[in-house]
Amino acid sequence: MSRFATMTAMTAAMLAGSPAAAQSAPPRPAATTAQQAAVRDVTVTVDAGKPVGALPPVWRFFGADEPNYATMKDGRKLLVELGKLREGEVYFRAHNLLNTGDGTPAFKWGSTNVYTEDKNGNPVYDWTTVDRIIDTYLARGVRPYLQIGFMPEAMTTAPAGTPYQHSWRPGFAYHHIISGWAYPPKSYDKWRELVYQWTRHNIERYGRAEVERWYFEVWNEPNGAYWEASREDFFKLHDYAIDGVRRALPTARVGGPDTAGSGGEFMDAFLKHVSSGTNYATGQTGTPTDFLAFHAKGQPEFVDGHVRMGIATQLREVDRGFGKVTSIPSLANKAVVIGESDPEGCAACPGPENAYRNGTMYSSYTAASFARIWDLAVRRRVNLDGVLSWAFEFENQPWFAGYRQLSTNGVDLPVLNVFRLFAKMGPERIAATSNAQIPLDTIMKDGVRGSADIGTLATRTPDGRIAVLLWHYHDDDVAGPVAQVKLDIAGTKAASATLWRVDGDHANAFTAWQRMGSPQSPNDKQYKQLEAASVMHEETVAATGSTRGGRSFTVALPRQGVALLVIDGR
Repeated sequence: MSRFATMTAMTAAMLAGSPAAAQSAPPRPAATTAQQAAVRDVTVTVDAGKPVGALPPVWRFFGADEPNYATMKDGRKLLVELGKLREGEVYFRAHNLLNTGDGTPAFKWGSTNVYTEDKNGNPVYDWTTVDRIIDTYLARGVRPYLQIGFMPEAMTTAPAGTPYQHSWRPGFAYHHIISGWAYPPKSYDKWRELVYQWTRHNIERYGRAEVERWYFEVWNEPNGAYWEASREDFFKLHDYAIDGVRRALPTARVGGPDTAGSGGEFMDAFLKHVSSGTNYATGQTGTPTDFLAFHAKGQPEFVDGHVRMGIATQLREVDRGFGKVTSIPSLANKAVVIGESDPEGCAACPGPENAYRNGTMYSSYTAASFARIWDLAVRRRVNLDGVLSWAFEFENQPWFAGYRQLSTNGVDLPVLNVFRLFAKMGPERIAATSNAQIPLDTIMKDGVRGSADIGTLATRTPDGRIAVLLWHYHDDDVAGPVAQVKLDIAGTKAASATLWRVDGDHANAFTAWQRMGSPQSPNDKQYKQLEAASVMHEETVAATGSTRGGRSFTVALPRQGVALLVIDGR
């Protein structure tokens, strides 16, 4: 996760108050009568006969700081839903998998106790807890994007007196997260052997063919808050770890370095090292690299009583990252993963600027930003393999507590439904335009601060249907006109289409919770009502007319709404 210097004073005030103080978004400015009545006419044109390239399912990656949440009740429940998105193709990345401790989770913390030493300094390996985590993933159709980190307590070179587990909690300055786990090993040979033994154990437990499908990367954001040493020390750590993985499994998929942001000079040096530098572990030229990874975050603000998102900040960072990973010819065709891709940089930090998370700001931002990331990958000719949302769940926290997550107390948030919409789309992109979609260069420069971004992305599904994604996004969380979207779709004779919606009145447990009075202890009846409110429901939409070689449909799309229309394309 990216470094946050401090929480804002307003955030601290919220946290100091009642437990419910931070859970709800600030009230959205009331819509005027004119805004309530206003409708913006939008035309979307789709031509199913014009394929324009592939649309890789890059959305199928998720992650969290707290690995032990995966084995808890709501974590297990959420993993089931992630696995259903595309069973066997969804990946999960977690920090803290090698940390020393008893497995008790805390904010931005976790542990597995895989490595200790006996009184003579000999390694003692215990895979019990980390096996339970990976078992939980695999049983639910999710595979590991296996982060090798952080440093076990018996191996760390942290100065004497440095606490091992950090003392950070929401509201603290971010530097409190740095403690004994963030330092290099006393012995790089022991570090390599730990990684080798872990990989060998995984092969024995899960089978070679299974482990070959995983991703292996070392550490997290070594150019930022997470590494207390030089970049050359990290390159050495990386080389020794990759050598350990490849010694156990020569066909393992390895890469990195999952930098904070596009990585700056650190990433430039890393790319040079793995392509043409001397490998610290083997003495050979270069380091095996199957994929390259960096992070990209937005920057929301709280202005004039509402949240203002920073989509332009995130997209510019994506573009910088793409430029770096394609800068060295020998690496330019490698797979690329944006290892954390989010509206901002700290999932565990609530606050007024982050109050977009529970409702439709997060879901509409996700649709609008992913569409542009796909476009940037095409422009930069990047082999984009994954865009990882650093969002999961926070176990046993207040309802809608204001953390960046996909569910709250086992009830799905609207953003998770956008990933379900992505999962319904096909692998082949087809021509689609909207007369209200903001151009890529404009949104990268200015964000969405004037007219709303009412956009589209269309695909052909494997069974021949046409799937059209629509979003109505604005950086400012204020009321605005409903978009009356007329879709002219060439390539279908269907008299009707199937529609799914995610907005204030559809597939939205947050608004349902607010309507029932925002209870912090919902009874079992209320819980079932919240679960039901989170579910997308299939609607049938009749064609409103014919176009040349196709049909017309009309969809009303509220501000910050997302919808998917699926039509028979035969």
